[in-house]
Amino acid sequence: MNKLLKVSMLASVLAIAACSNNEAANKESKLEPVESASELPEKFEEPVTLDLIKHVSGDIFFRDGETIEDNVHTKWVKDTFNIDLNYMWTTSGPEDTFDTKLQLSMSANEELPSILALRSEITQDLIDSGRVKEVGEIFEKYASQTWKDAMEADPHAWDSYTREDGRYAIPILDYEMNGDTVLFIRQDWLDKLNLDGPETMDDVEGIMDAFVNEDPTGTGETTYGLAVGFANALNTWMSTADWVFGAYGAMPDQWNLADNGMLEHGSIQPEVKEGLETMRNWMEEGYIHPESGLWDEGKAGELFTSGRAGIIAGPHWMPDWPLSELLDNVDGAEFKAYEIPTGPNGFSGRSTGITSQNGSVMINENATEEEIQAFFVYQNYLFENYANPEVGSEFEYGFAEGYDYSFEGDEVKYRDDEIPGGRIDPVKYTLTFDGARIPSLYINTLADFARGDEPETPFEHKMYLQYPEEAWEGAKIVVDGEYKQIPGMFTGAPTPTMLSRQDTLDTMLSESFSKMIYGELSLDEFDSTVEKWKSSGGEDITKEVNEWYETVEENRE
Repeated sequence: MNKLLKVSMLASVLAIAACSNNEAANKESKLEPVESASELPEKFEEPVTLDLIKHVSGDIFFRDGETIEDNVHTKWVKDTFNIDLNYMWTTSGPEDTFDTKLQLSMSANEELPSILALRSEITQDLIDSGRVKEVGEIFEKYASQTWKDAMEADPHAWDSYTREDGRYAIPILDYEMNGDTVLFIRQDWLDKLNLDGPETMDDVEGIMDAFVNEDPTGTGETTYGLAVGFANALNTWMSTADWVFGAYGAMPDQWNLADNGMLEHGSIQPEVKEGLETMRNWMEEGYIHPESGLWDEGKAGELFTSGRAGIIAGPHWMPDWPLSELLDNVDGAEFKAYEIPTGPNGFSGRSTGITSQNGSVMINENATEEEIQAFFVYQNYLFENYANPEVGSEFEYGFAEGYDYSFEGDEVKYRDDEIPGGRIDPVKYTLTFDGARIPSLYINTLADFARGDEPETPFEHKMYLQYPEEAWEGAKIVVDGEYKQIPGMFTGAPTPTMLSRQDTLDTMLSESFSKMIYGELSLDEFDSTVEKWKSSGGEDITKEVNEWYETVEENRE
């Protein structure tokens, strides 16, 4: 229903965008364009207001009395640049709350903010609506060299937002390998049962069997081998099963590059059937919780953090959150990062993004020159001063003392229990969600710690103190195992058939696969499910995806 709502609203947006006549269209600019980033002001003489919208997600917290509209970040922006951040509206709760409100706003042709930072498929709708500027030339003119260098390191960053006549959203760069899967296993359970860490899928099954049947807690309570949730997808960001399918050379829920140079949907490949059979066996043996098919990623994670499951799969940074909750909940609990296992034919694979970006920034078609310059002044500063700060800089230790770091004498502290009132990350308040990130910097820094390197730069010192050693080891695992990556290759806008059929096709596959795992549908039905997927629009989507891929590759050449 959400997708249908979006499609109908998009039609309305396209119909009325051309005759839009809101207040933003009448705004006049007080500044003239400049030729390069070096000519941008450091601070504006007259106040500049940036209109924004934001979803205040569950991982965003505030000091007493502060709000997203008035906090340490908004004050810093005002004091540093003379920029006022004006939140036209915000949402909280589930992510789709924000999407729904924005869809309704677009359908009603309400005024959009001057700067739109989104992590949403609605980005593509906004681009197609004609209500945002072409930003390729603007970026080349106004972005700092550090920002440009970081962007150039990711050749696929712009793919999602490129049209024949230009680029319409600026990618928000993320750290590379930030979502690549490792296994986290209860080390205290392994030690108690005299078990070694796994190397193969058979090893994993042996460990899970022991975790279920040999009372690793010593209490007689019911325990499970693996915390996994596949209500949303088999290949997801946490509590994921991507590695199970990777052990058979498959990767569902994404578009993969085939040997013939074409893109193919990973969920319909024959090897997926082997992964489903494995998960079905695990369900029958009680290795995974019987409600796993109803759980999202967070709910499944709670099975591990409550001390009731022995293995969970997800990104290397999970020891910082949410796995740290296990240590609070269970006395004496320990966990350790392990490499994903190999399958019976020697395969081992993890899902990864082809691009290191997480969201994008669009500029309202009616934005003034002041607003455009203000955004670049702000974001350039973060790339030059926050992404990899120098000794003595204002961000040497973090964004704000008493929030994401504090001092105990001369010693800087980063952990939640070391900062009075708990750790609060003001960088989550920033326009691009995470301040500014240089893709390759972070993961290699943590991996080097696991190899025994000592921190030298302010960024390295911060990472060294902020992330636990289990995260270092997880980072080393994914860096050393880069060859196991199976990248999702499609990053474009939804194709025409996707808009009309994607939800139906996804639901068909999800429900069929879930029934196969639960033993409610024979695995022999896999082939007929695939054929139904193809005949119900899947073949058309495959053709459209490959047309997009061919165009992107030609443009890159």
